[in-house]
Amino acid sequence: MVGIRRLGTTVAFRPRHVVERNLLVYRHTFMVILSGFFEPLFYLFSMGYGVGSLIGNVQLSDGRSVPYAVFIAPALLASSAMNGAIYETSNNFFFKLKYAKLYDTIITTPMSLLDVARGEILWAMMRGGLYAVGFVVVIVVLGALGQPLVLSPLALLGFPAALVVCYAFAGAGMAATTFVRKWRDFDYMQLVLMPMFLFSGTFYPIDAYPPLLQAFVQCTPLYRGVHLIRAFTTGMLDPAMAIDLVYLLLMGTVGLAITSRRLGRLLLS
Repeated sequence: MVGIRRLGTTVAFRPRHVVERNLLVYRHTFMVILSGFFEPLFYLFSMGYGVGSLIGNVQLSDGRSVPYAVFIAPALLASSAMNGAIYETSNNFFFKLKYAKLYDTIITTPMSLLDVARGEILWAMMRGGLYAVGFVVVIVVLGALGQPLVLSPLALLGFPAALVVCYAFAGAGMAATTFVRKWRDFDYMQLVLMPMFLFSGTFYPIDAYPPLLQAFVQCTPLYRGVHLIRAFTTGMLDPAMAIDLVYLLLMGTVGLAITSRRLGRLLLS
């Protein structure tokens, strides 16, 4: 298998070999990885500046009014991180698991199933992090051109926050994929992801919802990611950010544990 070499038993961080293998595979098709970055970028320009010119300012929960592009930019950064993690841990992971039989080969080496899961999550975080970096570059360039999309120097913490979002969705996405039996089952995943993208405070404040629906939205992972990154980019810090962080880290860790156990059932049974 490409990139999988003979491993010694003294390797300190075995999951890196999974990352190395993926880098070797994608080195000639890097545009495939970058393709998922453009969707949130198109939303930023079409909604933030197109629709935003009709909407005007949006009021934040602390009473400040900000341009519409400033409001949706951190949400699209969170969505970009989510996309990178989900793309890698859904279809790609499923192909390697069910068709390429990659992991059947890997577990004949000293690598454990937990090493495999950690390696794939690390790779998914790298892909999501690459999307986040690209998005941050766009925000910086627009700021230099007189279209600032951040209101606080704490926006620098938006990138590590985006990595936390990557971790959460990588763990959950890979865990969910271990239950997928056929390609068409991914349609059910989209039935969850698309509404979450549209209604998690991405394009308008959730104050527009009835109280019961607001409570439901606040329980969704993308909302927690959007809230966390928006708090940094707008300087609107609040205690709920601790909830965001714990929620997302726990989501990724639980997903990692489920993936490791499910791979044991799928590969060793």
